[in-house]
Amino acid sequence: MSPKMLEVDVSKTFDGARGPVKAIERIHFSVDEDEFVSVVGPSGCGKTTLLRCIAGLATSTSGVTRLRGAPVVAPPPELAVVFQDYARSLFPWLTVRKNVMLPLRHRRDVADKGRAASEAIDAVGLSRFADHYPWQLSGGMQQRVAIARALAYQPKVLLMDEPFASVDAQTRAELEDLVLQVRGRFRMTTVLVTHDIDESVYMSDTVVVLSRPPSTVQQVLSVGLPSPRNQVTTKELPEFARLRTEIYMAITGGRAAPSSTATVTVR
Repeated sequence: MSPKMLEVDVSKTFDGARGPVKAIERIHFSVDEDEFVSVVGPSGCGKTTLLRCIAGLATSTSGVTRLRGAPVVAPPPELAVVFQDYARSLFPWLTVRKNVMLPLRHRRDVADKGRAASEAIDAVGLSRFADHYPWQLSGGMQQRVAIARALAYQPKVLLMDEPFASVDAQTRAELEDLVLQVRGRFRMTTVLVTHDIDESVYMSDTVVVLSRPPSTVQQVLSVGLPSPRNQVTTKELPEFARLRTEIYMAITGGRAAPSSTATVTVR
C-alpha cells in the first residue's frame, strides 16, 4: 500500500520565562493525495505552529511529519506555503510576474519558468496585471499574487496559513472559490489553517478540530458535501449546518452555535 501524501505526528514545546510551555501535545492526522484538509481550533491553540512544523519551517520537539513516507526535516521542493500576511510576502519593487517567478530560480525541474509563471498568473485571473507592482493592487489581488507564486512552484502539497483573514467578506468568498478551482486544475493536496468554521466546512473534504493548548486532535470530521461548492446553495444545505454546529460546539465546549445566517469564527 502506498504511503499517505502527508502523515502528521508532532509535539512542540517552547522555552518560556517560567519553564517549558507545551503548545502541541502529539497532534496526529493524515492527508490523502488530492485531499483538502482544514485545521480549526480555539485562538492560541498552535495552528500556525503546527503548519510550520508540517512545512519544515520549524522543528517539532518530538514526532515527525512525513511526505509520501519521507520525514520532513527542511522545506521540501514538493511543498509550497501561502501565508496570511500577503503584503509582507511580496517584494514591492518587483512586478507581479517577477514576484511569481522568484521562487523558480532554483527549480531546475521546471523547464519553462516563464510559462509556469504565466499559467499561474492566468489561473488567478491577473494576466492583465502581470506587469503591475504589488502596491498598485488591492489586498485581494495581492493575495492572488501570493497564490499564483505558490502555483507556479508546481507543488504537490499546498499549505495555507489563514490566507484570507485580512480581506473583506466578499473578497474572502471570491478567494475561497478561486482556491477550490485552481487546486482542482493543478491537482494539489491542500492543508488550510483557519479560524473560520464556515470556511473550513465549505472548502474541505476533511476538518481536523484541535483542542485548547496543549493542543491535541479533538475530532476528525469527513465533509460529504457535493462539489462543486457554491457560496449560497452549499451553505443552505442541512449537512453544512450540522457540521458547522458540531465543530463550533467541539471548540467552545458545548456552547450553542450562532444562527445559520452568521459566519462563525473562533479567535
